[in-house]
Amino acid sequence: MEEIEVGKVTDFFAKPVVAGIGVEGTLRKGDLIRIKGATTDLEFVLASMQIEHISVLEAKPGDLIGIKVPDRVRPGDRVYKVIE
Repeated sequence: MEEIEVGKVTDFFAKPVVAGIGVEGTLRKGDLIRIKGATTDLEFVLASMQIEHISVLEAKPGDLIGIKVPDRVRPGDRVYKVIE
């Protein structure tokens, strides 16, 4: 499987478990993504995302999105889209 870098974690909020992502590629709801960092390695399907508290189906370069994550991530972690 190939991984394409599509963004970087900018923020993390423990309650609810949400990450802010600065998007550098294109992301769509339903994409398989991987978040990797020095102590982070998560892979999951992107179930939902929001821009300014409004649900969206797609994000493009330059957007700042919020997504629910299954575990803690850290600012600076890289976000990849997994291509099967």
